[in-house]
Amino acid sequence: MAGLGWFPQPSKYPDTREQMASIDFKFRKKAVRTLTTRVGVYVLCDLDKTPIYIGKTRDGIRRRVARHLTSARSDIIANRQIDVWEIAFVQTYPVARKYITELESRLFHHFNQISPLMNGAQPPLCRGKQKLPTPTQEVQVMPDAEIDDKKEPSQRLPRQAAHYAQLVGHFLAVKNSAHIARAMNAHFDRLKKYHRKLLKLAIQQPGDTEDA
Repeated sequence: MAGLGWFPQPSKYPDTREQMASIDFKFRKKAVRTLTTRVGVYVLCDLDKTPIYIGKTRDGIRRRVARHLTSARSDIIANRQIDVWEIAFVQTYPVARKYITELESRLFHHFNQISPLMNGAQPPLCRGKQKLPTPTQEVQVMPDAEIDDKKEPSQRLPRQAAHYAQLVGHFLAVKNSAHIARAMNAHFDRLKKYHRKLLKLAIQQPGDTEDA
């Protein structure tokens, strides 16, 4: 598509090295190996433990999460829906196969009301008001020092603004779909939060006025 300007040019699995920069992979791989191998639902959470993405798997939670976080060879990475740089915690909800879809729906609609998720597709809302289960595991996949460093607004906002630009570029050049548009909207909502945090660091200079 012509006219992309400065937007990054996409590919099947774009900028893998860039996406994986600044990640302690020795720590991450060791942590991922502690995840359950059972089937079920998993939740990828950001530096603040806020859910970003709800996934389900019938191949085993550990295997699926490893594809997302240690190899970047998955559709949600290729489509720029999540930035693995941000994923610091994983929650697991192992469940019998026949209950996977229902549990995914319940978790999605619960967490999506709190903070928009990066999922492209929205599962249908299940009827009933069953008590939401607690995760069987909550595994930290990033060292404390790395989390503290990345939570600095001066680092987090530029990083996520760049990721948003890549997501827009992917939408324009590769996959113009409602799913990617929804992820873009969720990501933009998060950017506004990071923007406000960065502005709080502004120092009032002598002589500054409202009209300056």
